[in-house]
Amino acid sequence: MKNLFLTVLSGLFLTTSSLAQSSTSSNQPEGFKITGQIKGVNDTTCVLAHYFGATQYIPKDTARVDANGNMVFEGKKSLPEGLYMVVAPKNRYIQFLMTSDQDFSFQTDTTNVIKSMKVTGSKENELFYAYQQGLANFYDESKALDTERKLRNDATTAAMVNQKMSDLQKRAQAFRDQFFKENNGTFAAKLIKASAEPDVPPAPKAANGRPDSSWVFNYFKSHFWDDYDFSDERFVRTPILQTKLDRYIKELTVQNADSLIKSADFVVGKAQAGKSKETLSYAVWYITSQYERPKVMGTDGLFVHMFEKYYATGIMPVTDSSTIKNIGERVKTLKPLLVGKTLPAPAVSDTLRRPITFQNLKADYTVFFFYDPHCGHCRESAPKIQKFADTYKGKGADVVAIAIDQSPEEWKKFIKEFKLGNVINGYDYTYRTDYRHQYDVWTTPTVYVVDKNKKILARNLPVDQIEDFMLFHKRQQASQKPATASVKK
Repeated sequence: MKNLFLTVLSGLFLTTSSLAQSSTSSNQPEGFKITGQIKGVNDTTCVLAHYFGATQYIPKDTARVDANGNMVFEGKKSLPEGLYMVVAPKNRYIQFLMTSDQDFSFQTDTTNVIKSMKVTGSKENELFYAYQQGLANFYDESKALDTERKLRNDATTAAMVNQKMSDLQKRAQAFRDQFFKENNGTFAAKLIKASAEPDVPPAPKAANGRPDSSWVFNYFKSHFWDDYDFSDERFVRTPILQTKLDRYIKELTVQNADSLIKSADFVVGKAQAGKSKETLSYAVWYITSQYERPKVMGTDGLFVHMFEKYYATGIMPVTDSSTIKNIGERVKTLKPLLVGKTLPAPAVSDTLRRPITFQNLKADYTVFFFYDPHCGHCRESAPKIQKFADTYKGKGADVVAIAIDQSPEEWKKFIKEFKLGNVINGYDYTYRTDYRHQYDVWTTPTVYVVDKNKKILARNLPVDQIEDFMLFHKRQQASQKPATASVKK
């Protein structure tokens, strides 16, 4: 099934581009002109583009490069502000900040782009590269010290190098502090600070006398967004917002629906407080898109939450009403089938046309295998389903295999061909079941695992992971049982 948020993405970009254009100061001259020379690039074409998140970029202009590496990007309308790149052949690119100064020039060399960079006419880019050049000098010093340590491997040299390295780190930190102090409020300083992770102070001691690791994690997470300006829409056109969202939502948050919803609402709340429509739109869109078909099972509850809280209420502006309708229908299908919900009993019958009563299934686990007898993947999976059913029949697990398509004759032929005698085989002879919308079966096979109360434990599980999941869940359940103890009165 096509990801619905590809459509939202295109609409979001059109909206944010127009917002960015209109937000340009009326005191600034319209248009842009960027003159450049890159030694080592010649007789080719370069592209000027801005980031849209960390994994996409939007081309804004092209320029022909002459034999000496000269090029000119020029247009009559000002560019939306953010982090840009000049993309050259062989996947080479050079980054620039695009702010109100959109008439500037640069010179550099492909042998060392950062060290060779000279910018004229753009204070922000002068700062941007001065900072990188300063850090590059410290890096070169640290490499020289490492070389010295390796060449003279003795205690005296090691002590001297360690001291020099300590001094170097202090000078590098002083350089950073001074840069941020002198350039506070500039986009260059904001971007550099936002891209860094929070510094964590020494942790207090835990009961065992060691640094409290949980305190370190909690401090890190609670201060993760300290240096990010949610009011600055330019960050949407940098890799930073997407990168930080991925880190915060996917790595610093426990991957279950409740924890994810809490973290997502926290970030969206920060975006709302920042009053940047672009930031809010991007944060809501990106988080939602990542959990429509998530990699971690059972986390699509966040997708449902994001739609109901932000899309359905109009907080997330989407101009295409049909897109909202389509996403709403997807949520309507998905919500009753989330992990933790009770699987609706399929209205199917066995090969003798006797209705199957699922309430009578008492196994600790029941696997529902929705398939099409002619589906290639289903035919590949059938022997695995047969083996699982034969192994666990009467041992705490049942398999219910339901053919969603083809004739009863094809269905029975499939059962016989793959020897599914220990499987509870079902078919809807009335053809009334809409498996796509009632059970989210858009591809086959689709697998659900439910417990003895028919509560969904897993959905969209690969067939070859069914046994591993069941055994893992058993161990997990056993470990959570409280220890029994006699109580003396």
